[in-house]
This record gives sequence, structure tokens and C-alpha cells, in this order.
Amino acid sequence: MEEKLETVYTAILDGDMEGVVGSVQASLDSGISPGEILNKALIPAMDQVGQLSEKGEYFVPEMLVAARAMKAGLEILKPLLVVSGIEPIGKVVVGTVKGDLHDIGKNLVAMMLEGIGFEIVDLGADVTSDRFVAAIQEGADIVGLSAMLTTTMPAMEETIKAIEASGLRSQVKIILGGAPLTASYAERIGADGYASDASQAATLAKELLM
Repeated sequence: MEEKLETVYTAILDGDMEGVVGSVQASLDSGISPGEILNKALIPAMDQVGQLSEKGEYFVPEMLVAARAMKAGLEILKPLLVVSGIEPIGKVVVGTVKGDLHDIGKNLVAMMLEGIGFEIVDLGADVTSDRFVAAIQEGADIVGLSAMLTTTMPAMEETIKAIEASGLRSQVKIILGGAPLTASYAERIGADGYASDASQAATLAKELLM
């Protein structure tokens, strides 16, 4: 069993999508439960990807291919996890704010969070504050706002104010990410945290729910 899970783990680190799909299916065929594959292979692999990123050994391209490989394996497991009653560790709504069409960083954050056990609601790019509020009304633990342009940073503050005005602010933690942002800016506009990359976002999300 350990050998099959190790194969899944290694394939994710290598960004080998076909290898992940094949080894996940082989693990299932051998009787390993979906929960074990998730908790002993997929999540540890994405944790390791995050650690390698923090050490400067993995960069955005390596993280993207690893995350995509993980996602391919997760697609096989998802329906089985639902049947098994495996609950996600939390629900995160992510989106790039209004006026901003950049989504690579946001997509990577979403995949990293999904890989470590979160349920993700991805609203895409150019997302209005009203859409964020509507998504929170459907249930969320964390909201992740992304902006890659200095000109769209004010939309983050507008979104936080809209969440406050809706009466939902106490229900969610808000984290920000994007190239032009800083931790001090996030604090100033009322967010709960700032992450400079996808690895930090994953760590922060877990910390906020502890």
C-alpha cells in the first residue's frame, strides 16, 4: 500500500499528470480508500510543493504543473470522497477583483488550497463585490481576493466594504494576494491576512481556521 501511495506522491512532485491518474486508479483498484489517497499522498505532496517553493527550489512553473497533476488525481477521487462522507477542512471563495483579468496566480492558489483539503468556489476574474457577497451567502469560511494591478487594488477595499455592509464580515476571514500588494495594505483596508504567493496562501488559510 505504501509503495502505491508513494508513487502518487512522487508523480505529483514531478508534475506527471498521467502518472498521477494511473497511480491513483491503481491505488483504488488495490483497495486503498479515497480518504487514504487524499490524506497520505495528495495533501502531503502539495504540502511538500509548498515547502519547496518557500526554499526557492520550486517556482511558479513547477508549482503549476504539480498542482495540475494533483488536480487530475483529485478529479478521480472527488465523487468517491463525497460518497465516503469525507468533509473538506473548509470552504474558500476565490476571485480576481473587478477590472482585473489576471488569473494565473489566483488559479494556482485555488489549486494549492484544493490540494490540501479545502473546497474551492472559483468565481474567476473581473469579479464584482456583489458576486463575492452572493458567494459568501451560499456559505464560506474564507474569501481570497486577488489583484495584479495597482489600478484594481481599490476594488479590494470596495469588496471588503460590501461584505461588511452585507452583515457577513464576521462569518468569513478575508485574505489578499497579488504582485502590487503588501501586508500593511491588507491590514489597512481591513483584511485578515496577506500572502505573497500560493504556498503562503495555503499556510495562511490553514492558520486562520485553527
